[in-house]
Amino acid sequence: MDIFDRKLLVLVQRDNRMTNEQLGRHVGLSPAACHRRLKRLAADGVIERNVSLLSPAAVGRHVTLIVHVTLERERADLFDAFKDCMRDAPEVTQCYYVTGTTDFVLILNARNMQDYEAFTRRHFYDNPNIQRFQTDVVMDTVKFTTEMPIASSDEV
Repeated sequence: MDIFDRKLLVLVQRDNRMTNEQLGRHVGLSPAACHRRLKRLAADGVIERNVSLLSPAAVGRHVTLIVHVTLERERADLFDAFKDCMRDAPEVTQCYYVTGTTDFVLILNARNMQDYEAFTRRHFYDNPNIQRFQTDVVMDTVKFTTEMPIASSDEV
């Protein structure tokens, strides 16, 4: 990646609806060059996908929760089953398999606490492999971003 790629990546992370003409003006390249570079960055897996970020509250998801889950038994098939279950749960927006005192950290968006309680009954209480879970309710989102810092050429 050169400096033009890095500049393009910073811009498209902030607004991926910018046209190639707009991008070109910002980075000093032609629209065609911007298009080719973005296409290559996507083909190389640097750009994973283009999405629209929604306001959770605007779609009725008023409660954000961070949940730490510890499984009962350390077996690959049970871990894989839990991963599959969380991938399929629409309330779960992020699921991380982690080291430390718990096995998984989940980020969920629920309509309300009753909605979250129903989620816990379906996915935790009814699962004999859940040893325990701890829930933190988000009171205020201080920072939320999907932007990845882009290393300069001397940091790569």
